[in-house]
Amino acid sequence: MTNYLLIFHGGGAPDGDEAQAEVMAAWTRWYDEMGEAVVDGGNPVSQAVTVDADGSGHAGGGANPATGYTIIRADSMDEAVAHARNSPHLLSGGSVEVAETFQIM
Repeated sequence: MTNYLLIFHGGGAPDGDEAQAEVMAAWTRWYDEMGEAVVDGGNPVSQAVTVDADGSGHAGGGANPATGYTIIRADSMDEAVAHARNSPHLLSGGSVEVAETFQIM
């Protein structure tokens, strides 16, 4: 099995307590459905700075800044993408980037 980094881009939080509770319930269901495939449930992210090769930094995280992440384990990229397709993040208008990781050390 391989680990995959799911990087969330865009999206937004719903307005109102009831809508927020529905979104949290959807996230809980998604993680429950993936079960042991979840390596690190991740978190939302806020501030971002992109550091260039010359050491300079640019606030904002680039053209499509990350808004969160999760790390999962899957047998293939297709399986990881299938998990990403069920992400509640997509319901908020966001996207999910799936990146395969590999052990180097």
